[in-house]
Amino acid sequence: MSRVVHLPYTIEQDEDGVWCAHAQLRPGVGAHGEGETREAAIADLREAVVGLISEFGAPDELAVTLDVA
Repeated sequence: MSRVVHLPYTIEQDEDGVWCAHAQLRPGVGAHGEGETREAAIADLREAVVGLISEFGAPDELAVTLDVA
């Protein structure tokens, strides 16, 4: 069985030039990736997220529609 999980993440470059990517699977369960490039940090994050999903399961999906004036 295959399931697509859309997981928002943030990415930033630290003061030493290392790219850091962060995502939260659920409250209290997050993943982090690092790399010399944005792409390397995202790939490292993806690997960490796959490990977390293997251990904790995929998060429940929640869609919220907001009316913005």
